Amino acid sequence: MRKKNVLAVAYDGRAYSGWQIQNNTSSIQEMLETALSKVANHPVIVNCAGRTDAGVHATVQIVSFETTAERMPDQWLLGGNANLPSDIRIQWVREANNDFHARFKALERHYCYVISNTFVAPCMLRKLVTWHIRPLQAELMHDAAQLLVGQHDFSSFRSSHCQAKTATRKINKISVKYQRDFIVLNISANAFLHHMVRNVVGSLLKIGEGVKQKPWLQTVLDAKDRRLAGITAPADGLYLTGIIYPDKYNLPNEIIKPPML
Repeated sequence: MRKKNVLAVAYDGRAYSGWQIQNNTSSIQEMLETALSKVANHPVIVNCAGRTDAGVHATVQIVSFETTAERMPDQWLLGGNANLPSDIRIQWVREANNDFHARFKALERHYCYVISNTFVAPCMLRKLVTWHIRPLQAELMHDAAQLLVGQHDFSSFRSSHCQAKTATRKINKISVKYQRDFIVLNISANAFLHHMVRNVVGSLLKIGEGVKQKPWLQTVLDAKDRRLAGITAPADGLYLTGIIYPDKYNLPNEIIKPPML
C-alpha cells in the first residue's frame, strides 16, 4: 500500500544547478530523491512547492512523496539526512493526506531577498547575500513596490524561458526595509513566475539608486514587456522562506528568515 509523506527541507544552493534534476550537474531534487530512495529501499520521486534556480537557497522548501516502505517519520528524517550532503537538511517529516501535493495545494509562497549595500563586498557571506555598491534608499523601493500588490499580469517580470500558461499572479504583500546591516525584500504571492522575484528586485534597484522614479514601475507593469524592466538580480541572496497550506493539512506553515537576519 502506498503512503504519502510531506517534509520540509532547507538548503544552501551555492553548489547546485537549482531544484530540478538536470543532466551532468547536481540538483537539490537529485540529492533528496537519492537519499530518500536509500531509506525506502525503492526509487522515490518527490514533488516540491516551488522550483528554485541555480544558486538560490531555501530555509523552508516543502516536498511530498509516495512510498510503499513502512517507516516512521524520524526514520525518514534521520536516514534521509545521513545520506544527504551537509548543505541540504530535512527539517521534519510527517504523514500526509492522500490528496496532498506540495505544489498544487499550496496557497501562498514566501521569498526573501537580502542585499548588502556596502562599499566593500562582505567576504564572509559570499553568494549568501547580493552585494550592491551603489547607495540605495530602501524607503523609495518599499513605496514603489506597493504598486505590485494585488492581482496583475506580471509579463514584464517573467523570464523569456518561463513556461507558465498565464502571467497573472497575485502578490499579497511586499516590503523593503533595513534589517541589521542589510536591505531586505520580503514578498508573498499565490505563486511566482520564472525569475519573477529577481526581476522585481532588479527594477526596484533602479528606484533605490534614484535612476528611476515610482511612476516608472507602474509603466513597466502596465506595458507587459520584459524589455522595459530592470535587470535580473543575482540569485545570491534569494531565499525561499515558507509555504502556506490550508489548515486541514495541519502543517507548521512557518516562515523562517535567512540566518544572517
